[in-house]
Amino acid sequence: MISRPISEGFRGVARHWAMSISSIIAVTTTLIIISLFLIFSYHMQLFTKSVESSMQIYAGVDYDYEDDEDRIRAEIEALDEVKTVKYYTKDEEYEFFLSQYDDEQTREVFSPYKEDNPLHDAFYVEAKDGKQIQDLSKKIGNIEGIYMTNYGGQSTVNMVSAMSKIRRFGGFLVIFLGLLAIFLIQNTIKLTIYARQDEIAIMRNVGATNSFIRAPFVMEGIITGTLGALVPIALTIYGYYYVYEKTGGVLISNMFRLVRPNPFVLYLAGILLAIGVLVGLIGSFMSVTRYLRWKR
Repeated sequence: MISRPISEGFRGVARHWAMSISSIIAVTTTLIIISLFLIFSYHMQLFTKSVESSMQIYAGVDYDYEDDEDRIRAEIEALDEVKTVKYYTKDEEYEFFLSQYDDEQTREVFSPYKEDNPLHDAFYVEAKDGKQIQDLSKKIGNIEGIYMTNYGGQSTVNMVSAMSKIRRFGGFLVIFLGLLAIFLIQNTIKLTIYARQDEIAIMRNVGATNSFIRAPFVMEGIITGTLGALVPIALTIYGYYYVYEKTGGVLISNMFRLVRPNPFVLYLAGILLAIGVLVGLIGSFMSVTRYLRWKR
């Protein structure tokens, strides 16, 4: 018949392993969610930058100021919000307008306007930041010789703002999930410490330093975080390759394109492993340090 100390020891070990497995599962679940949000946030950032780079202000030049190109360009370029300025004559604008139509009959309908071109010379201005485009459009519109400006309206500004908010929300969620994983590992290590407090007391009595006592618990936390990262890393690599191959790298339209898997998934794997190790390290370090201070 097994004595009470031995049976309690077995129960303690079983309880410890159960908590360790639950911590690994918690870290795994957390890192899977973090992986999804990292992929989503990165592609959302690329899409936002693509939209912002395609957002240009059309500044039409009044017919009476067509000879003032240099002056108007200089005034536009002097604005702090301006990134690039391109100038097109009304003949170039006409050719671009016709290029939008593949039907030859439709093109012929507009051919009489080639000699008496009703279009305007125009500047196309790109802002340094998509959020500045509305104010920049107003400033350009106040320049003498500019008869009108157009940047796509408030809906374009709202879309860029909404995507920025989504990215920030994803960042906050990743931080929250990381803190949650730290809390779970901290509790696991705490239970381990309480189960082995007699051993810790003996080590202290024989002169073991806090660093020596802390080391195995910190190592256990790192191992827990590392094991918890293995499944998310595998799912991220194979899952992303699968989605990329099935979609051909295009989601919905060419505006939503996936980044090539290699080396993107390798970077993601490294980030997930680093998060797992860091979460395990911080959680275990905080737990054992707090216990050692309390028992001082």
